[in-house]
Amino acid sequence: MRFTKTIFVFALLLLSIGCQTLAKRSSTGVIVASRAQIRSSTAVVAADLLQVNRGDTVDILESTDVNDPSDNTRKERWLRVKARDEDMTEGWIESRNVMPEDVLKESQKLADEDKDVPPQATGQLKASSNLRLTPDRSGNENIMMRLDSGSSFDIVSWKRVPKPKASEAIESDIAPKAGSAQQTGARPGQQEDERKEEEETNELWYKVRLSASASPAPAGWIYGKQVELTVPSDIIFYRTGREFVAWQRLDGETKKAADKDAGQDTKPGSWLILEKSSSNQPRGLDEPDFDRIYVLGYDKRNQEHYTAYRSPDLKGYLPARIEGQGDNKTFTVRLQEEEGGEVKDFRYTLYKDARGVLKVNPPNVAPQRRHRR
Repeated sequence: MRFTKTIFVFALLLLSIGCQTLAKRSSTGVIVASRAQIRSSTAVVAADLLQVNRGDTVDILESTDVNDPSDNTRKERWLRVKARDEDMTEGWIESRNVMPEDVLKESQKLADEDKDVPPQATGQLKASSNLRLTPDRSGNENIMMRLDSGSSFDIVSWKRVPKPKASEAIESDIAPKAGSAQQTGARPGQQEDERKEEEETNELWYKVRLSASASPAPAGWIYGKQVELTVPSDIIFYRTGREFVAWQRLDGETKKAADKDAGQDTKPGSWLILEKSSSNQPRGLDEPDFDRIYVLGYDKRNQEHYTAYRSPDLKGYLPARIEGQGDNKTFTVRLQEEEGGEVKDFRYTLYKDARGVLKVNPPNVAPQRRHRR
């Protein structure tokens, strides 16, 4: 009997500690879904109490894990929250619809790291995918939210990381399940692309900057396989053999990724374009971001583009920065000075000759050996 009483007292003590811990976890969160319901309970038949929208703040009171009605082997996390409406409505909401305040702060730190870096490119999601705090898909702990298919964003940088083993990849971040998207026939070369992908030992991730309308989190990482680069219509037809991996307008303003039809610019102009050649070899972790610089000028009188500069093969790394006003501009890129040498900043000067033709005065950079195709 004395032993039973001891166990009972010990259990009450643990329960008390647990409640204190739960209370300490109380915080605020931001709604990430475009709209969601605060409900009377976690039950399927629970009543909807209040609709909340993306960007709304709620107080998180507690959390619990509930069996998924469609799959008893899975659990869904629910949060009891208090809304900041006139009635201070309290109820339950699925955790995937809420981003805790501490996670939002971590995203803000990511944004602050690159606050002075101009967008290097723009992209959009080919399918719904996770926005993460780190470029790692071996677990779910770093997931901030799920972004909708078609979401647009500015690309600030990218990196390659070791590819997780299949058994370790809890959240794939790959295309949706069969039947959840329109199915199409295999495109030419698709089997070859899949074979090359299996041989790759690392994977590409994009560090992105998002608008408030798309996400309360201002920055994060997205798995590269889910991203389609949205090359502006002004320059997309000038691709010849190499892919455009980054671009910046040399005159006028470029539309932000959050703008509707970001790939459509208001008028043609001059561009700094960074190109990358394709390769049949697996990509390395230290793979250069680009291997050629292409400057595209625009003749307003004849309303046509022309090649102002095309560099020899080189090994370049982001970010690229454009400085100056009017016709007196420069751009700076990070290049490897010679094979196996140090990576340094190199500045290119832009000017117009007497006929108004855009010219580039390049620094002295030793040409690099081109990658095998």
